[in-house]
Amino acid sequence: MENQLAKSAEERTFQYQDSLPSLPVPSLEESLKRYLESVKPFANEEEYKKTEEIVRKFKNGIGGELHQKLLERAKGKRNWLEEWWLNVAYLDVRMPSQLNVNFAGPAPYIEHYWPPKEGTQLERGKSEGHTPSHIAVLCRGRVFVFDAIQEGCLITPPEILRQLTYIHQKCHSEPDGPGIAALTSEERTRWAKAREYLVSLDPENLTMLEKIQSSLLVYSIEDGSPHVTPEDYSQVTTMLLTGDPTVRWGDKSYNLISFANGVFGCNCDHAPYDAMIIVNISHYIDEKILENEGRWKGSENVRDIPLPEELIFTVDEKVLDDINQAKAQYLKQASDLQIFVYAFTSFGKKLTKKMRLHPDTFVQLALQLAYYRLHGCPGCCYETAMTRYFYHGRTETVRSCTVEAVRWCQSMQNPYASLLERQQKMLQAFAKHNKMMKDCSTGKGFDRHLLGLSLIAKEEGLPIPELFTDPLFSKSGGGGNFVLSTSLIGYFRIQGVVAPMVHNGYGFFYHIRDNRFVVACTAWKSCPETDAEKLIEQIFHAFHDMIQLMNTAHL
Repeated sequence: MENQLAKSAEERTFQYQDSLPSLPVPSLEESLKRYLESVKPFANEEEYKKTEEIVRKFKNGIGGELHQKLLERAKGKRNWLEEWWLNVAYLDVRMPSQLNVNFAGPAPYIEHYWPPKEGTQLERGKSEGHTPSHIAVLCRGRVFVFDAIQEGCLITPPEILRQLTYIHQKCHSEPDGPGIAALTSEERTRWAKAREYLVSLDPENLTMLEKIQSSLLVYSIEDGSPHVTPEDYSQVTTMLLTGDPTVRWGDKSYNLISFANGVFGCNCDHAPYDAMIIVNISHYIDEKILENEGRWKGSENVRDIPLPEELIFTVDEKVLDDINQAKAQYLKQASDLQIFVYAFTSFGKKLTKKMRLHPDTFVQLALQLAYYRLHGCPGCCYETAMTRYFYHGRTETVRSCTVEAVRWCQSMQNPYASLLERQQKMLQAFAKHNKMMKDCSTGKGFDRHLLGLSLIAKEEGLPIPELFTDPLFSKSGGGGNFVLSTSLIGYFRIQGVVAPMVHNGYGFFYHIRDNRFVVACTAWKSCPETDAEKLIEQIFHAFHDMIQLMNTAHL
């Protein structure tokens, strides 16, 4: 087993990137046609005609010029969007990213060999896999680092346990640290200024910040013991996204969080990568735990390796005030976030596929019907499509609230609509969504294209084209205004969560299994219009209604 740990995989990260095609620039005419179609559910006849005219002028005027400039940009870059997307979607955002941008999720190990059990937190913190160098550990406001490689070999799980035990005992027998990590939960410019000040106090502070930033991952030791069952992940997910800011590094791409009852999860900075990366990592670990029956089967020997090093920052009253202010704003916003994660266990993808209904589209249409029933109107919706067929591809937007979906929702609420009519409209909505997902995954989406055109205008110092100031642009979700921010996390046992994109909206992540759908829904408590738990209730009702519709319409 020790040999397995040190083995190098034959395939390397990014090994195949150069063989992938460049990200294409879609046709302007097609993008504008698709955009017009997407705004229809949110417009009356007069509004739609006005937008139609704006789009026509854009296509024949400034839009054509911007499109040509975008094509020129694409000639010199394998992925014309990559740099823009990193900045516009993530790095330029000034709101606190830890709650508003990061994603988090619970590990599924509680469903098999690692149910919640007090006293297993450190023992279960052993890890397998390759590591470039060192790990940072956050515990009770203090920061430690230790090397994961000794004498050219990865340290073993018993050796990791020894390091974690040392840190845990030290932190639980001595005063708490200042909680420098809480600064990363601040509004981005305030955190940048606090960081600058911290570095100006003592050059060693910069060295220590860089040690944390360059670590393989941050291992967070939490004191809480969240309740969790295979049917209800609400409390653990809430603690993962909104837990103690002194033991999370908000800028880190991977905070591995362990609770006192041996339950695990993560909190991840979204900027460098998308959720499917961590889903695959978590699935790999899940498979290894199953394969090894939840326990280490190798040698228990522990070499005489150096103890973890504590990073003790030089702080003054201003830094401590900044930390207290950061904690206060974080905890205030965190307490406003409503998070529910429930499993629907009556059926799963086995049944939907038997009925020739795509399981992802099944959930998306159930969400549309649930929102329509709860709010009495269509909900503009962002669903993530992966564009990883292309060089450094990330995502595209599937706008799930289609004309076809709305017509079906209306028929479901119309007592005079026949079962056959409802079924036909539902199948039309399925077909439309399936085609959109295929188009968006293969470089034929339009949202990133429109973003590119607006950014070209900005870079050229041109006025913002009317297309982007038209009220229907934001009303249909453009400019980051989607009321429903959604993503399928895959077909494994892995679950995740995000905050809503807008104050009067919902965050909605879900995964699909043979016999269940697990959904996570978030909303802001301070918005009187939204209720995450009620939306989930309506989604589960919609699941039953859709299957019933397929069954009864066949009779």
